[in-house]
Amino acid sequence: MITLQHICKTFRVAKRRAGFGQAVKALFSREYELVHALQDVSFHIDDGEMVGYIGPNGAGKSTTIKIMCGILTPDSGECDVDGRTPWRERVAHVHEIGVVFGQRSQLWWDVPIIDSFELLRDIYKVEKRQFQNNLDELTALLDLSEILKTPARSLSHGQRMRCEIAASLLHKPRTLFLDEPTIGLDATAKIAFRQFIKKRNAEHGTTVILTTHDMQDIEALTGRILLIGNGRILLDGSLADLKKHVSESKTLIVEYAGVQPDLDEGMRLSEANEGRMIVTVDPSVLSVSDAIIRLAAQTELLDVSVSGVSSEEMVAALYKEYRI
Repeated sequence: MITLQHICKTFRVAKRRAGFGQAVKALFSREYELVHALQDVSFHIDDGEMVGYIGPNGAGKSTTIKIMCGILTPDSGECDVDGRTPWRERVAHVHEIGVVFGQRSQLWWDVPIIDSFELLRDIYKVEKRQFQNNLDELTALLDLSEILKTPARSLSHGQRMRCEIAASLLHKPRTLFLDEPTIGLDATAKIAFRQFIKKRNAEHGTTVILTTHDMQDIEALTGRILLIGNGRILLDGSLADLKKHVSESKTLIVEYAGVQPDLDEGMRLSEANEGRMIVTVDPSVLSVSDAIIRLAAQTELLDVSVSGVSSEEMVAALYKEYRI
């Protein structure tokens, strides 16, 4: 269980103008700017939940993750992760969490992967039999058997990310923080990653907090989304709820034979080509099924597909709405 209450974090950032003269001046007198990374952030996550934590670059996602991991100390507020305050009980805390940063590595670059795993076993003080059981399970699930003896520097990005995930789970943590874990992965690797995380959550009840710009990851893995912008939590709800918040309209892509049908009230033509049209339907005025029936009464329908607002469109609309 994770609870954040009124968390605030400010960074003091040095600023200077371009040019050699300004660089020399900065040696003697520096100007600083206060950046409010987090402002009164509060939320609660239950055991076993999978939550997507989304927002634009600089919104405060990684800062929040680092506070929950114990890497950063907030200026004010409270953070409780399974009864621990992360930055005050770091040794006990790291034994119960796993972290994967898509642009950072916890593997030793020049040694075989299995040596990195053994070093992590010593760091986390995992009993040898438990470690071997965990390693065998992760090796099978992530298909690592052929690369355990290979140095990290010799692996492809996808292979290394599979090893990073295994490294974060060797000590069987209760909570897993994933910060841009699929960045740079191809489609096949992303699908395999999503299947593994879902299986891990289902079988072990692992709590997962996922930050990413890939909305397909969010759709595939999480049942709840937290939207952060300018250091504040703006929305908290399911993906379906957030889509309704943006738009309840439905889109019909219609292929037909014959004359182009006329549109009734509640239907709006978005695009039209010969034998094909895209129609936006307002469900508060006309149901999708009634719209299809009325179109079919006027012409022969060859194919009809129905969709709502896409996840990417939803996020773009939310960013625009909240000016973030």
